[in-house]
Amino acid sequence: MDIDHDKIDDVVLALFQLTLHDGCRAWKTFDWDALDRLHRSGMIEDPVNKTKSVVLSQEGLERSEALFRELFVRAGSQ
Repeated sequence: MDIDHDKIDDVVLALFQLTLHDGCRAWKTFDWDALDRLHRSGMIEDPVNKTKSVVLSQEGLERSEALFRELFVRAGSQ
């Protein structure tokens, strides 16, 4: 099976919206490989630490919200 990791990373980034707190933090309960790819692409800070959450960059926050709206919000709603 040829997995499209870009699509997985987009969904993980979008789902960060569900646990977003303190403005830019989200729980890091996702696959470590996906978190590492998001870190390498600049969407989140280094996930390898003792905290249970990751910090999203400004670009990561904006992309996360946009992807969440695109993937999970019904048309015509805000």
